[in-house]
Amino acid sequence: MPRRRKARVPLHQRAASAGSALFAGLWGRATARPIDFAAILLGTAISAVIVINALYLQTGSRSAPYFSPPVAVSAPAAGSLSAAQTTAQATGTTAAKPEQIIATRPVAGGAVAAQPVSVRRDDPIADLIAPQPSPKVTAVQRALSEYGYGQIKPTGIVDEATSTAIQRFEREHKLPVTGRVSERLVSQLAALVGHPLN
Repeated sequence: MPRRRKARVPLHQRAASAGSALFAGLWGRATARPIDFAAILLGTAISAVIVINALYLQTGSRSAPYFSPPVAVSAPAAGSLSAAQTTAQATGTTAAKPEQIIATRPVAGGAVAAQPVSVRRDDPIADLIAPQPSPKVTAVQRALSEYGYGQIKPTGIVDEATSTAIQRFEREHKLPVTGRVSERLVSQLAALVGHPLN
C-alpha cells in the first residue's frame, strides 16, 4: 500500500496557527491568574512610559546626549596653562583655572585654536549631603577658641578639632559628651561668654 503524503501547509497558515496557539496559551494563563497578569501588564506599561519619557519627551539641556559621540577634548599641555594665565594677568582678564579643560576647535586656515572649557558638575545630591557653613557653629567655634579649648578655625562646619573641643567642654561642664553642637551647649557657652551666641 503506497504511503499517503501529508498535505503541505503553507508557511503563512503555519505562522497563523502558531500565533493563535501562543495567544490561546497566554489567554489561558491570564484567565487562570488575572491579578498576576494585570500586575505584569501594568509593570510593562509603566516601564515603557518611563523609557519613552526619558529618551524622547524631556526638553532642555542634558549633561550628556544619550546617543551622540562625545566631543573630542584634549588635556592641557604642561606649560600651556601657565602661559595662558600669564597672558591673562598681563591683559587684566581672568585666567583659566587648573580644573578647566582645554578644548580644541578648528578655525579658518586649518589652524586649531585652544579654548578653555570649565568643567561644571551638576550634582544636587552632593550639594545636599555636603555640610553647609552655619553661623551658630561659627559662633561656637569662636567661643571655644577664645576660652582655650583648642585652636579652632571658625569655618562654620563641625570638623574633628571642633568636635574634640566640644567634647572637652562638655566633660568639664558635666554635660552629656556628644561632640555635637546642641542647644544645651550653646546656652552653656552663652552663659560663659556673657551674651547670646549669634
